[in-house]
This record gives sequence, C-alpha cells and structure tokens, in this order.
Amino acid sequence: MDDGGLPEPSPEVTSTDPARRRILARPRDESLYRRGLDLGLSELQARILAGRLSGYDGALEALTAPSLRYLSHPDRLADGVKSAERIARAVSEGEHIGVLTDYDVDGITSHVVMLRALTELFGVPSSRIHSLIGHRINDGYGISLPLVERTLALSPRPTLVVTADCGSSDEPRIARLRAAGIDVVVTDHHALPLEGPPSSAYTTVNPTRSDCRYPDKTIAGCMVAWLVMSLTRSVLIEQGVLASSTPKLSPWLSYVALGTVADCVSLGASAANRAVVTYGLRLINRMEAPCWRVMAERLGADSTPFDAETLAFQMGPRINARSRLDDPYAALHFMLAADDALARQKLQVLDDDNQSRKALEADMVEQARQQAAGQLDQDYTALVIHLPEGHPGVQGIVASRLVQSFGRPAVVLTPATAPEMLTGSGRSIDALHLRDALQRTVELAPECLPRFGGHRGAAGVGVPLAQLETFSARFRQAVDEQLGGRELFPVVWTDGELDADQLTLGTLDELAALAPYGREFDAPLFEATFIVEQLRPVGAEGNHLMLELSLGRAVSRAIWFRALNPGEAAPIASGDHVRCAFKLSRNRWKGRESLQLMVEHAERV
Repeated sequence: MDDGGLPEPSPEVTSTDPARRRILARPRDESLYRRGLDLGLSELQARILAGRLSGYDGALEALTAPSLRYLSHPDRLADGVKSAERIARAVSEGEHIGVLTDYDVDGITSHVVMLRALTELFGVPSSRIHSLIGHRINDGYGISLPLVERTLALSPRPTLVVTADCGSSDEPRIARLRAAGIDVVVTDHHALPLEGPPSSAYTTVNPTRSDCRYPDKTIAGCMVAWLVMSLTRSVLIEQGVLASSTPKLSPWLSYVALGTVADCVSLGASAANRAVVTYGLRLINRMEAPCWRVMAERLGADSTPFDAETLAFQMGPRINARSRLDDPYAALHFMLAADDALARQKLQVLDDDNQSRKALEADMVEQARQQAAGQLDQDYTALVIHLPEGHPGVQGIVASRLVQSFGRPAVVLTPATAPEMLTGSGRSIDALHLRDALQRTVELAPECLPRFGGHRGAAGVGVPLAQLETFSARFRQAVDEQLGGRELFPVVWTDGELDADQLTLGTLDELAALAPYGREFDAPLFEATFIVEQLRPVGAEGNHLMLELSLGRAVSRAIWFRALNPGEAAPIASGDHVRCAFKLSRNRWKGRESLQLMVEHAERV
C-alpha cells in the first residue's frame, strides 16, 4: 500500500537476539533500601521496596501499612462538589438517571457502586435508573453513538447521565446528549485530550485534570465513582434529604478493590490504591456477598483467602471475558446477584465465555507472533499487528502477550463495525508512555488516528484501514523519539538470589506482609541456580512441567506453566544445572500447606 512517500521510522533502537528473554536483577534504590531497614523491615523486605519505588520520598508507612486514613477527601476533586450537588438534585427531585459505564471490570464495578448507592442509600427507585453499558463489538468504547441513540430512545428519557470510567474524550456524543436536554456528569480517570475536559459536560471529575487538587492521579475509574457518590451522600445529608445516620459507602470498597486490581492502575507509590485494595480484600474475604462466595466455591476450598492475584487472574478475566465476547450485563448481574443460586448461574455464563476467550486468544496469539517475527527482522521498536479475521474482544490480551514475549510496545488491530475502519488495543513497556506516543502520532499524521484514548500502559485506537501503513510508520516514529535509542528485549526482572534456607513458608509470610502486589509493585521474583532432580509434563495438553529442584540440601517442588508446546521436547532435563527465575507460592491441599516454586523462566547453565 502506498504510504504517500513517507520515510520509514529511524531504526536506531536495536536489539541482539530480540526474542531471547534475559534474567536481570532489578536496579536498587540504595537510599530507599536503607530507609526500609531503618523502619524495621527485614533485609528481604527492604530489598523488595528498593527495587520497585526508586525515588520515592513519601512516608514508607503509607505503603507498608496501607490504611484508609491515607485517602484524601473527595472535595479536593475538581468539579467533585458540583457533580455531587447535581446528582443530589436529581435524587431529591425525582429525576430519571442514566448510569453509563465502560464494559470492563473497572466499568462494571463502577456501575455496581453507583447503582447500590443510588438505590440502597439514596432511596432512588430502580424504575428511575437506567443502566447503560456499551456492547464492545456493536457499540465500541465509551459514550459511543449507538449508546447515545439508545439513551435518547428511552422512555421516560433520563435528564441526567452519570458516567464512570469513560467520557473524557467523548465531547461530540456528550454535545448530542446536552442538545437533547440531558446533563452529563463525567467521572473518569483516563488521560484527557489536549483541549481539556469535554466542554458540553455539566461537570467532569477526573484526577488527571491539570486544575485538580486531588493528590493521587493514578486511582481507577471505580474509585473516582466511589468518591463522587460519597460526596453525594454528604450533600444529601447537608440538605436534610438523608439522615446523618445513613451508612457510608465503605462496604463497597470490595468492588473498588476488584476494579482497581483488574484495571492495572499503580499499586506502587499510590497509598490510596494500596489502602483500597487492602481494605477491600478484607471485606471480600468475609464472603458476605454471593459473588464472592460463589467464586470461592468455583475455585475450590483451598483458594481462600483471596489476594490481589486472585482478583487479577481469576475474577478479572471472567468478568472481562463476557464483555470481550458479548454484552456485559451478565457480569453486572453476577456482581449484583442477591443469592448464591443466581450468582452460580451468572458465573457459569462468565466461565463459558472465558473458555471461549482462551481458545480465541491462543489462535490470535499464534497469528500475531508470526507477523511479529517479520517486524523483528526489520528491528522495529514497536509491533503493529493487523489480524483481518481477528476478534476485537481479545486484542488487548494478544498485545500483552507480544509485549511479554518481545519486550516491545504492541498494537493489535482487527476490523471494526464501521466500514473500512480498524479498532485496536495497545500495551506498553515500562519505558514508554503509550498515550503520549499516540498523541505524537496524531501530531505527525492526524488522518491516521481519528480516535484514541488510554493511559501510560494501555490504550485503545481507531485507525482507517487505508491509513494502516501511515499509522504504523508514524507510531513507530513516535516510539523511537520517546525511547531515544534504548535497546529492547524481553526481560525477567528479579529481586536477586535466595539462599537454600530462605526457601520456606516463613519467607513467603515475610513477603506477604508487603502485599498487595500488582502493577508497579510486582510480586517478588527471585533467581537461583538449581539442579533438576526430576521433571515430568503435566496438564491436559502436556505443556506444563512439574519439577523437583535442589539447591544445596534443599529440594523444592516447582511448576513451570507453558514451558513447552504440546508434543515438544522439554528444554531442560534431569541432572541439568538450570538458572531459574521463580516466585514462591503457597500450595494448599486438603488443609495442608507446603512451599511451591512457580518458575517464570529457566535456562541451562
């Protein structure tokens, strides 16, 4: 396809053997390491902090002992009080209210918080609330035109629409609602466009606003929604509409914890996010709501207590799978289920979709890897993958797999519902701010990227099919400019070595004291050179390896997931010396606990 004579991006960023993963020790902030020891942390705990929070100069106690006292008051949110007053007026004057959210976990948990606050705390009848969640395939992201049309067709039509986890980049659609007499209160956390908040919105609550005094810009959309509804409660009490004894929204931080973890916002230097996830997990593990009980039942008796990894790798994918492949209302109904039987029924729908998602993902990943190989041969710094037969619901997952495999930012594109348009999801590496790279792409060639949104690590795009080559070239140019010649390769970052006497459940307890782990505060990963005593393939397709590894006199059981393709010979053998990157995990079986190593990468030495 002719790209209009545009030059290819400069191939300055190079990589030797770009697909080979390298085990490297994390750089350590020595000042932070000493501060951790002075605080009374163990050497290992101080090492973990110093490898994740370089340059952090705040109070370490806010991160090592998360507490809700570290949450800032919501009245510091720009437009927060004005938004709460508008919602309060709708509540007290009997208006019909639309709750419009994104379809992923962050959006669904935001929806639950808003619905429960309106109905259970503020006394709004369900008949006056309209749930508006876009269909990923048919509608697209955010306040889409089809969603606007459905809103305008409602009878009675809402006079107020409150968004969560979307809306910051949807000015044209908001203007359409405003022209129809509908006020739109936007609550969101995604980066705003250069022109600022949508001018047609009644208010826009977004901590990334330049004029916002809320100190934490990393909170998830569900947290923004929770803060706004908390402010609304305060306004309704001040106005005498609610009694001062009206319960607070703190019990619903369980949902906020799930949305925060699943949306991959920072669990590093964010005292607010760490506090919300810690408190929310405490609520979840009471197992008072059917959704938590039924999930624990599905995962098995040894799955509790839930931790952040349970939310990230068990609950999150099931909820996301439904919205990726079909409409998301089953996920909403699962979260809101009033009894275990209904929750069980809805969870089965989510589980079935998750299995379908896995099959789609495997096929698309294989196709994407084949395309990526050709782009690596040309030493491109960013991967732009077009899958003409691909499913838009798993673009982000496929992009994440490419980033993990090749250590490069990736955008995966599939056909959109609009003719001659592609829709895509991008995932980034730590060194690249993805949304800034996309903004630069627009500056270089506006016609190639009419719509995009996102943040540092992830983004969504809309690209005209005819502009695909231009987009690819200009996006790679933007990436090159930002990375400035950095060598790229997939890295397994570790926290250094563990001795044989540290391979114990006690060490795991020591590490658990620093939880929660997540984005920008990765779960600890260590390295050591073992002797392989035994190994055998396991799993339905025989692609996992069960191992016995010895280090001195210590022999540990280990599992290496996806170590080989079905029918492929194992990359290591009994008697080999292997350098492994591994996590420590707690294996629970019939009430008994033992240490198990989770191998992330292994190579002969």
